[in-house]
Amino acid sequence: MDYRIIPLVSACIVAFFPLVVRAEDGDATAGAATFKKCAICHIVDSDKNKAGPSLNGLFGRKAGTHPDFAYSPAMKAAGDGGLIWDETTLRDYLHNPRTKVKGTKMAFPGLKDDQEITDLIAYLKQYSK
Repeated sequence: MDYRIIPLVSACIVAFFPLVVRAEDGDATAGAATFKKCAICHIVDSDKNKAGPSLNGLFGRKAGTHPDFAYSPAMKAAGDGGLIWDETTLRDYLHNPRTKVKGTKMAFPGLKDDQEITDLIAYLKQYSK
């Protein structure tokens, strides 16, 4: 075995480790930029509703239950059927809202970039503690 390669492999691991961590955990700063697409209808830093419900405290919330928001029957039914917002369910919803909850009144077509979704989830998690 040629042991001269070990420093090179180690350097590559150190150089690319931050990229691996970002892909798994998301970058909340990048997520804040992505949230600008959502901010037309949603707010995250307070519990007020806009055209869409507040996303403050979203994680762990049953779908269709934020107070004083007029959800579509489809979103209420999704919540009654057990849809709880977590990383997996939100990822599916953000990818294609109308596929995840057929009949939702959310007009947003979804985000196609998985890293953008990961970053947005990291951003939203800051407001669900």
